[in-house]
Amino acid sequence: MSEKNFFQAKQSLNIKGRLLDLSSPKVMGILNVTPDSFYNKSRTETIEDALRKVEQFLKEGATFIDIGGYSSRPGAKDISADEELERLIPVVESIANNFPEAIMSIDTFRARVAQETILAGAHIVNDIASGDMDDEMLETVAKLQVPYIFMHMQGTPQTMQQAPVYNNVLLDIVDYFSRKVEKLRALKIHDVILDPGFGFGKTIAHNYELLNKMEDFQIFGLPILVGFSRKGMIYKPLEITASEALNGTTVLHTIALQKGAKILRVHDVKEAVECVKLVSLMV
Repeated sequence: MSEKNFFQAKQSLNIKGRLLDLSSPKVMGILNVTPDSFYNKSRTETIEDALRKVEQFLKEGATFIDIGGYSSRPGAKDISADEELERLIPVVESIANNFPEAIMSIDTFRARVAQETILAGAHIVNDIASGDMDDEMLETVAKLQVPYIFMHMQGTPQTMQQAPVYNNVLLDIVDYFSRKVEKLRALKIHDVILDPGFGFGKTIAHNYELLNKMEDFQIFGLPILVGFSRKGMIYKPLEITASEALNGTTVLHTIALQKGAKILRVHDVKEAVECVKLVSLMV
């Protein structure tokens, strides 16, 4: 499809009354407050560690800080909402107090966690399940009136990589998003961001087919977030480790930006910001 066939994409987000311009791509730094994230260098064990990382991310040019208290890596251990909140709330409150300019998104599929962290100072809900793992999530986001990132995932974090199958991966996911967008609009959730869910219930071949055709998601007229920083779709084909996958990550970020991505969710902010700056010169 050519760009002229798409609806004009939404170019801004309302962040608790502050308008954020998305006409140029932005970078989201990943802050994991879990002990078992797939990339061990992204884990933070104390509030002091978290604050140091946030300070670094902001200095390097991150617009968003995405905070996760529940590991969504394939086969990750399930934890309770109480434990998730025990990890998240002190960090969110500390960031809000020390870096009031930071825009925080909360990586959770639970409505209760979303509500309590937003009330504690966060700004955005980032839901890997698009409401499929908590029936109260969409109505909760509608009441909170905060931006919502909704992602496609086949299965759950515990089952998603157990031989995922699609009739046609692109068309199946477009159909899924079509139904979700209808629900979100019916609930008057206006500030929404679409995430194709690279690595979530998809084989390596599925991931690259989606990336190859990613511009087709622009038909929804929504900002697109991509998250493949240091994931298996990079390091497995290259026969390296996650810690060695920065170069491959930058390659995929470049492709995604050329195909319309507006937010890069990353472990390495400085390199992603540089990627955005260089790709933006291609006019």
